[in-house]
Amino acid sequence: MSTVPLPPLARGDQGPHVVELQMRLAGFRGTLPDGNYGPGTELQVQAFQRLVMQMPQPHGQADIATMAAIAEFGDQHPLDFARLRCPCGQCGGFGRNRFAGLYHNGPKLEMYNRYEYPGVHRMLLWTVRAAEFYALPMGWKLKINSGYRCSIDSANHNRTSTNHQGKAIDLNVFGTDGTDRARCDTLRHTLEEMANFQNGWNIANRKSYEPNVIAPTWVHIDVRCYASIYLHDRYFVMSGEALDALPS
Repeated sequence: MSTVPLPPLARGDQGPHVVELQMRLAGFRGTLPDGNYGPGTELQVQAFQRLVMQMPQPHGQADIATMAAIAEFGDQHPLDFARLRCPCGQCGGFGRNRFAGLYHNGPKLEMYNRYEYPGVHRMLLWTVRAAEFYALPMGWKLKINSGYRCSIDSANHNRTSTNHQGKAIDLNVFGTDGTDRARCDTLRHTLEEMANFQNGWNIANRKSYEPNVIAPTWVHIDVRCYASIYLHDRYFVMSGEALDALPS
């Protein structure tokens, strides 16, 4: 097992291990990584216990067995970080931590934030693992189409969006049934129902997917609606080892 299991936790616990639990279960209901094991986190644990562990009566406590199952789940869904790396050939794959505090178009909104975050947000990466789990019964395979795009890559392609500077991932959905558009619509609706995603960017502190009028044949997911406290550098990683490690 390469994913390091967390110690047991239960409702009422607080701290970085709870944050880590909330990150790892981002694709199961999903809540804010606020470090408080409250009713929202308990529902996340219950969803994982019901769907993955197939417990008929999930209890919502992150006990030893549940933590081991979450770690095993991570191992069963490895991520190809080569596909997440920026294709510019100049930034090393995940930006250069440039442009902190600078914004496009004046307003200090995350959608205009020029900062090159140091990696990809961990909640997105664990959500991709859950999305793979949801796609399996339908016979679909997910492939990362686009991960990090630094400011150099964006300038090379005349882009102004900063979503992909650590806050977004694009997925392709491969299958033999229906059309690309239909499969992507189904996956988007699944993420909305199962992982607390929103269609678009109207609600603060919710994970988002891009509407199908913008992304018809791929699925774009991002965390740009999160407050800055949930976009701290420590939540971004550049490798599978960092993604699956315990919080320091």
